[in-house]
Amino acid sequence: MFGNYLIGLREGLEASLVVCILIAYLVKTGRRDRLAPVWAGIAAAVVLSMAFGAVLQYGSTQLSFEAQEALGGSLSIIAVGLVTWMVFWMRRTARHLKAELHGKLDAALAMGTFALVLTAFLAVGREGLETALFIWTAVQATSDGVRPLVGAALGLLTAVLLGWLFYRGALRINLAKFFTWTGAMLVVVAAGVLAYGVHDLQEAGWIPGLHAQPFDISGAVPKDSWYGTLLKGVFNFQPDPSWLQVVAWAAYLVPTLALFLWQPGGSAPKPAAPAQTSPAAGKPSA
Repeated sequence: MFGNYLIGLREGLEASLVVCILIAYLVKTGRRDRLAPVWAGIAAAVVLSMAFGAVLQYGSTQLSFEAQEALGGSLSIIAVGLVTWMVFWMRRTARHLKAELHGKLDAALAMGTFALVLTAFLAVGREGLETALFIWTAVQATSDGVRPLVGAALGLLTAVLLGWLFYRGALRINLAKFFTWTGAMLVVVAAGVLAYGVHDLQEAGWIPGLHAQPFDISGAVPKDSWYGTLLKGVFNFQPDPSWLQVVAWAAYLVPTLALFLWQPGGSAPKPAAPAQTSPAAGKPSA
């Protein structure tokens, strides 16, 4: 549940920040009459994201067991790829997000109403589709259709509240640090999703080695115990993984987390110091 709360919070906060920046810019520049197209684009993005989640959930139930496992495993790996790209992108652009969105909004205003709708739709829709896909894979991994959704919903509600506080100017936090640490936690969650995706593909018969296990601690960590459920919900922990699951988990987590935490901050280069002028000659000195 915590892992899904984190997903909802992280993705929802990104979308909330985007919405706040777009709306605040229009209000401050005296263009309140252009708010309706922005809200229309946001509403369309939310509807599309919910529809995408519903198609994944109800469409997969019509498939055979092997097809369900193949679909779940494939989408889990795609979700891990999308989330990995997202956390690196947000870490790099968090400081410059406002200026980037202002530029896109100026261009959309010059092009007309449809461009405004499209700008808001794309800005929010990307986060919504990623959230729907990642939460769906989490629901499949835990075989629990309630707690993952509750956790994600609480995360999204928290994100909306934080977004409103940002807009009102009542909250000031270092977004670069926030997205760095939540991104690191999401990398850990994504490693568990990747491992379970490999398990699904093994059950579908696409990858061998399902019964080749390095260890089995089901006796010490029963799957139906409260701590087994907690580890499963947060980290997608499995007490009896296959060798390939363990290798995939470690091969993703160790280099990705190291690269993410050691990555340069991406701050803008400092401007060059002005040339010194020689008092005698009135020209720049060497």
